[in-house]
Amino acid sequence: MELLNTLVDKGLRRELPTREEALAVLATSDDELLDVVAAAGKVRRQWFGRRVKLNYLVNLKSGLCPEDCSYCSQRLGSKTEILKYTWIKPDDASKAAAAGVAGGAKRVCLVASGRGPTDKDVDRVSETISAIKEQNEGIEVCACLGLLSDGQAGRLREAGADAYNHNLNTSEATYGDICTTHDFSDRVTTVQQAQAAGLSACSGLIAGMGETDADLVDVVFALRALDPDSVPVNFLIPFEGTPLAEEWNLTPQRALRILAMTRFVCPDVEVRLAGGREVHLRSMQPLALHLVNSIFLGDYLTSEGQAGKDDLAMIADAGFEVEGADTTTLPGHRVQSCGDEGGCHDGTPGACHPAQDAPPAATAPAPSDEARRGLVSVRRRGAGTELPPNA
Repeated sequence: MELLNTLVDKGLRRELPTREEALAVLATSDDELLDVVAAAGKVRRQWFGRRVKLNYLVNLKSGLCPEDCSYCSQRLGSKTEILKYTWIKPDDASKAAAAGVAGGAKRVCLVASGRGPTDKDVDRVSETISAIKEQNEGIEVCACLGLLSDGQAGRLREAGADAYNHNLNTSEATYGDICTTHDFSDRVTTVQQAQAAGLSACSGLIAGMGETDADLVDVVFALRALDPDSVPVNFLIPFEGTPLAEEWNLTPQRALRILAMTRFVCPDVEVRLAGGREVHLRSMQPLALHLVNSIFLGDYLTSEGQAGKDDLAMIADAGFEVEGADTTTLPGHRVQSCGDEGGCHDGTPGACHPAQDAPPAATAPAPSDEARRGLVSVRRRGAGTELPPNA
């Protein structure tokens, strides 16, 4: 396909595709799917070789959120029977993080429900960051605490945080359909505050909420304009007890097209396969590794993920390798001006890795809605419980 040749060439040059080209990727047929994956895989390998970065989530405070985000099991009014607890102690959080590090994670993501942190909350998280860094040399720490107030990003940076996550989630035009307690611009502002404080920005999306192809392209283009270092692609987990519980809009093939489009638009950033991969990609997860260069290990915030050992086996079986703690994730041109993975991104392209075609994978028959619901498993282990975490 001439489209794919054009997109590969642009991706290797870090050139932005047109909106029409991005929409065309989402409109490709199932017969063309492996060609799409192979093309986006060339771009992925150009900038990241065959490395897969592992990230590990620690949910510091679960549930009881005053915001009304329709997709979230922790939202105001949620009837999902998730774990609910207030702030866990820094030492307990550090122990949970250590399980992920032992499993191969090089980044620990500290997440807390709520609109945004108070100054006291920032103090708590700062203590947790210090505890994790003291016990795990060289580990990256990303905070995800909601909307930030003035000065809070700088305090997190001073405490040792490397990155800050705040997702845009969906297009600006449809943001009001999923949340009314804050708006799209609030999210953009928080990402910009993190960048201004010298934190590496992590911001992504959630697919499968009933959005159109145009919405998906809009949010990915908005992310490209913000220029985060990491773009997590989440697929909606339709929790029972939330307004989006009946939104089963994704197939493995569509999920792969969304990942490929994101890679073409954001060729040289860490594209992370995030929540919902087990639910929507299922047996096609290994094929997604040809598009992304980062995944979460083990469980998510309120749902259980694939067993950590199975994640590691999947990576090895697909011919990829876990990225070591001593390896810089981002290509050289994104880090050479500032010496770390945040801040400015000027310079020339880094070293190129040889491109190879992605091997084919068989598609699985689509399960019934009832069978898919069985894939949504609420987390009952790890942080906030007496049971060991999944890592």
